[in-house]
Amino acid sequence: MIKKKICVVTGTRAEYGLLYWLLHTLRAAEDFQLQLITTGMHLSPEFGMTGLEVEADGFVVDAKVEMLLSSDTPVGTAKSIGLGVVGFADVFARLQPDLLVVLGDRFEMLAPVQAALPAQIPVAHIHGGESSQGAIDDSIRHAITKMSHIHFVAAEPYRNRVIQMGEEPGRVFNVGAPGLDHLLRNDFPDKMAWQGETGFSLAKQNFLVTYHPVTIGQSATAGLSALLLALEQFSGARIIFCKANADSGGRKINKLLAEYVSGRPGETVLFDNLGSRLYLGLMRHVDLLVGNSSSGLIEAPFFAVPTVNVGSRQDGRLKASSVYDCSEDTQEIVKTMKIALNHDRAKNDSPYGRGNSAEQMVEILRKTDFKALINKKFHDLELS
Repeated sequence: MIKKKICVVTGTRAEYGLLYWLLHTLRAAEDFQLQLITTGMHLSPEFGMTGLEVEADGFVVDAKVEMLLSSDTPVGTAKSIGLGVVGFADVFARLQPDLLVVLGDRFEMLAPVQAALPAQIPVAHIHGGESSQGAIDDSIRHAITKMSHIHFVAAEPYRNRVIQMGEEPGRVFNVGAPGLDHLLRNDFPDKMAWQGETGFSLAKQNFLVTYHPVTIGQSATAGLSALLLALEQFSGARIIFCKANADSGGRKINKLLAEYVSGRPGETVLFDNLGSRLYLGLMRHVDLLVGNSSSGLIEAPFFAVPTVNVGSRQDGRLKASSVYDCSEDTQEIVKTMKIALNHDRAKNDSPYGRGNSAEQMVEILRKTDFKALINKKFHDLELS
């Protein structure tokens, strides 16, 4: 039997966590050959060389595409995308995949999709149809959708939006959010084990903070400064920070976080990368998730952990009742945190499925004629 070669690209710690069970399922499948490419932040010492963790998990990395410049500017981001297109073009010529799989909306994913287009490699896109109005990710996500040939979305409204963009309904599948697969299949550490593995002691009240740049219309650090002032109002709390991603402004945020944490040893800690197991394991033991990460909208509601979603980065996305929005104003953040601390944690109304996405995606791919995917038709909707 000739195995179909499915090439998956990952560029960040968070994205790899979302892809993990799909990679695991593809690797175990007898009719598929998994090809894996690491790129972006995975290959950067500044962001923890997280590609080494991919290999430590037992996955064979077929290629590494260096593309991330050590720059914190829009020019650096644009040049990184260009370097990636060149690198992926060479890699695809060597690997000759039958299908390319990408997830999400980060700028790194524009590169492999652009390189795949002239090579006539069909693309499967995960997490399309969503909206994050406070970031250029919104435009990147929709651009990838239009260059893709089969779509795995996380909720029915997102399926409708992808179809609204002209994609054929028979190619758009609601499989839920793949990140939730972890929540059913991982063996998470309890509080004592988590403290032992990380060396950081939790207290009676604990906050997990993940804040990424808002890449449209404002300073990268303005919102974070307001957030840090708000956190000062909760004396005695332990605050666990995770570094921002490599978007424009991310390095400024990480510098400010490092300065903040250095003056508060024992009470705060900053991690380059916790990995999915420790990050999600910690999530179960905190009182709030604070910031503007999509994990506050997707994974946290599954545990009924309340999220304080700060600012506009996640505007337009589906949100459970455990997600509390607020502006990037210190007093507003404090007020919202106090309200969220009283959330009923027995309530779980996550809109993103129940954690069996990987099996669904593999089964759909098993029934798909990859060569036939290349011939796309624009699906017109009837206009009133």
